[in-house]
Amino acid sequence: MASNTQTLRFRRNEDNKPPVPRVARHTGMLQDQLRRSARKPWNPNFLTAVRILLLVRVAAAMYSNIQDCDEVFNFWEPLHYIEHGHGFQTWEVTPMYAIRSWAYVLLHLIPARLPLVLNLGKRPAFFAVRIALAVVSTLCEAKLCCTVVEKVNERVGRYLFFMLLFNAGMWNAAPAFLPSSFAMYATMMAFTYSLEPSSLKNKRRTLFATILFATGAIVGWPFALALSLPFVSEELLVFGGDQVEPSARRSWMISRWKRLFTAGLVSALIFVPVIAIDSVAYGRWNIVPWNIVRYNIFGGSDRGPDLYGTSPWYFYILNLLLNFNVLVPLAFVSLPGLAVTYRIDRKRLGMTKPNPNQSSPFTLLALRLAPLYVWTAILTAQAHKEERFMFPAYPLVCFNAAVALYLIRGWMEVAYISATNSPYKASRSIIFGATTFSVIILTGLISLSRALALWHYYHAPLSIFNNLEASELPRLLNVTGLLPPLLPGTDEIDRPSIDLTPIRAFDLRLCLGKEWHRFPGHYLVPNGVKVDFVKSEFDGLLPAHFEEGRAKLSLSGWWDRPGSRITPASLNDLNKEAPEFYVPIESCDYLVDLDFPNHTVSSPLEPRYAIDNETWERVSCLPFLDASHSSLLTRTLWIPGSWWQNENEFGDYCLLKNREKVHKKEVEVAGRVRQGKL
Repeated sequence: MASNTQTLRFRRNEDNKPPVPRVARHTGMLQDQLRRSARKPWNPNFLTAVRILLLVRVAAAMYSNIQDCDEVFNFWEPLHYIEHGHGFQTWEVTPMYAIRSWAYVLLHLIPARLPLVLNLGKRPAFFAVRIALAVVSTLCEAKLCCTVVEKVNERVGRYLFFMLLFNAGMWNAAPAFLPSSFAMYATMMAFTYSLEPSSLKNKRRTLFATILFATGAIVGWPFALALSLPFVSEELLVFGGDQVEPSARRSWMISRWKRLFTAGLVSALIFVPVIAIDSVAYGRWNIVPWNIVRYNIFGGSDRGPDLYGTSPWYFYILNLLLNFNVLVPLAFVSLPGLAVTYRIDRKRLGMTKPNPNQSSPFTLLALRLAPLYVWTAILTAQAHKEERFMFPAYPLVCFNAAVALYLIRGWMEVAYISATNSPYKASRSIIFGATTFSVIILTGLISLSRALALWHYYHAPLSIFNNLEASELPRLLNVTGLLPPLLPGTDEIDRPSIDLTPIRAFDLRLCLGKEWHRFPGHYLVPNGVKVDFVKSEFDGLLPAHFEEGRAKLSLSGWWDRPGSRITPASLNDLNKEAPEFYVPIESCDYLVDLDFPNHTVSSPLEPRYAIDNETWERVSCLPFLDASHSSLLTRTLWIPGSWWQNENEFGDYCLLKNREKVHKKEVEVAGRVRQGKL
C-alpha cells in the first residue's frame, strides 16, 4: 500500500570556488620536530608588524637622545645649512677632505622641508626627519621578520620580531641620522634576499642583494660592505640551492662568478648620482666613499681615526651587553650552537644526510650567522671604537640570538624525549614555550629599563634647548612688548603658536663651553640666536661656521650654498685646536653648562658658572647623571623608587643667562618698541 508521506531532500549548495591551498609549513632551514601538524605559531603579518613596530620606533624618534656629536656636527648641521643658510662646518664636510656625503644628507631634505612649508617651524622639522628615519627602519624590520618566518623558521621569526621590538640598541639606532644607521637599513633589506639559498635559477636574489649591500656602502658607510662577505662567498663557492654534478662544476662556477660580477657592475651605477651630487656640492671632483677609506686606512701615522681616542678590545662586547643584555651571549653562541644541533638534533636542519652534489642546510645557515662574527672581529681589531660603528649589525645580533634560542629549545626537546621516552609528553609540555617566553620577557624588561635610564639620566641637553625656545625667548618678547597680548578669556588650548622671528632684534649669542659635544644642533635653536664656543679644557679642533648666504644660480648649476665649497683656513684633519673659533665669555648672552655640586671640579678655563650668581642667572636647570659617582647597576638601568635612585648622584645641566647683558638688551629693545622702531 502506497504511503502518502512525501520526503523533501535538499541538495547541498555546491561552491564552484577552488579550495584555498594550505600554506606549506616546515620548509625553512630550521624545522620543528614536535607538533608538526599543529596550528602554526602566531606571527604578525607584514602590516601588523609595521603597525606594532611603528609605535615603538616613533616613540624612539621623539624621546631618544642623540648619542654622538658626529651625528649633530656632520649631518644635522649640514642639513640645517642647506635649509636655513647657517650652521657648523667640520673639517670632514669641506672640499679639501670631503669624507661626508652631501648626497646622503640630501636624502633627508624632504621630511626636513615639509614642516617648514606648513609653517610649523624648525623644531617640528627636526622630529619629522627622525620620524621618517623611524618609518624606514620599521619597514625594513617588518620585511626582515616576515622573510625569516618564511625562509628560516616560524618560531625564529617570532623571536626576532620581539627582540627587535624591545631592545635598547634598536631604540637608539633606528631614528639616528647617521650613515651607519642607513647602512643598517640597507643591510636588513639585503639580508631578506640573501636568506634564500643561492641558485642559478634565482637571479633576483643575487641582483637585489648586491644592489642593497652596495647602496648601504656607497650612500651610507663603505665599511658596511664587509657584512656582505658571507653572501659573496656563498655566491661564488657554495652550491646553495643548486645540485651540481662533478662534470658540470666548472661551468656552474663560471656562471656564478659571471652573474655576481654583472650584479656588481649594475650596483656600481649608484656611484653616478652620489659622485655627481658630492662633486657639485664640494665644487670639485670627489668620491666620498673612497675618501673615507683612504683617510681611515691609508691616512698615515700622524692622522686617522686614532687621533680621536682608542678603546680596549672588549669595548664592543660591553657596549653590546649594555644595549642587548642577555641577547649578546645568545647571539655569539649561535654558530657553536648550530654545530651542537648538527650532532644531537640533525633532523631540525631539515636533512639527515646531505647529497655530495648539494649544500648542507648546516652550511647555509652558518653562512647567515657569520656576518655578525665577521663584523665584530673587524671592528674589534680597530683601535678607534665608537658605538655607532656597530649599528649596521644590530639587527643581526637579534637574528643570531633568535636562532640560538630556537636551537636551545631544540636541545631541551631532545633531552626531554630522551628522559621520558615519550614524544607525546614532550609535545604537551609547556616547559619549552615557557623558557623561550621568559627569555623574551627578560630581555624586553631590561631593555625598557635601559631606554628609561637614557631618558631620565641623559635627556637634559635636549630638554634645556626646548626650554630656551618654549619659555625664555617668549619671555623676552613678552617683557619688551614684541609679543601680541592675548584676548581676555583665551584658553590655554587656544593660545596661538608664538612667532619667534622678532627675537632677531636682540642679537643674542648662546655659548657652549665644555658641553659643546652635547649640543643637539641648530634645529633646536630658533633663527636669530647665534651659537658659538668659549674656551674650555678641551684642546682639540671644534667646528667652524659655514659661510652664510646664497650663491646666484647659473644655468649650469643648482647648488646655492657656497659655504660647502670653502675650506676655512684653520680646519684640519690633525685635530689641532683653532683658537679663532672661540668667542670671549663676556660676549655671551646665554651659556649652557654642567655643574656637579656634590663633587665640584673647577679650573681657570672651566669655572663653575652656575654658582656665579653675580654674573649668571639660572634660567633652567635639569638633573644630569654623575656617572663617575653612581653605582654601575643603577646608572645603567632605571627603576622607580628612592631605594634605587639613592645610589645615583646628579649634577645640574643649566641654561644660564648673563644678567647684565640680557637686561641691557631688554631695556634697549623695549625702548625701540615704544618709539615704534620695531
